[in-house]
Amino acid sequence: MIGNLPFIVVGVLFLIGLMAVLMEKNLIKIAIGIGIIEAATNLFLIVLGYRTGGSIPVYTFAGEVKTMVLPTPQALTLTAIVIALATSAFMLSLIILLYRHYGTLNVDEIRRLRG
Repeated sequence: MIGNLPFIVVGVLFLIGLMAVLMEKNLIKIAIGIGIIEAATNLFLIVLGYRTGGSIPVYTFAGEVKTMVLPTPQALTLTAIVIALATSAFMLSLIILLYRHYGTLNVDEIRRLRG
């Protein structure tokens, strides 16, 4: 592996997504920030399961292998991708409903128009 570079990339992605969620006023940009956070989480799970010189566990003709790549983080990542798809679809459908009702995607305007 390339040292700690994957963990640094995960941290940078997470911070970019967090800044988008906390600093932006547009609901679409907030949804994109949440998607970036989900991608950083998936990358973190994959990086945790990586082993240098490891073999895949389903490859039976590898002979005697001392280390194997962990399959559990990969399964968790697949589950997280499905959950991220569902939450993204739900967020975007709520954003569409808010736009139809209020006519804006600005969070401050929606708060101000509370009635």
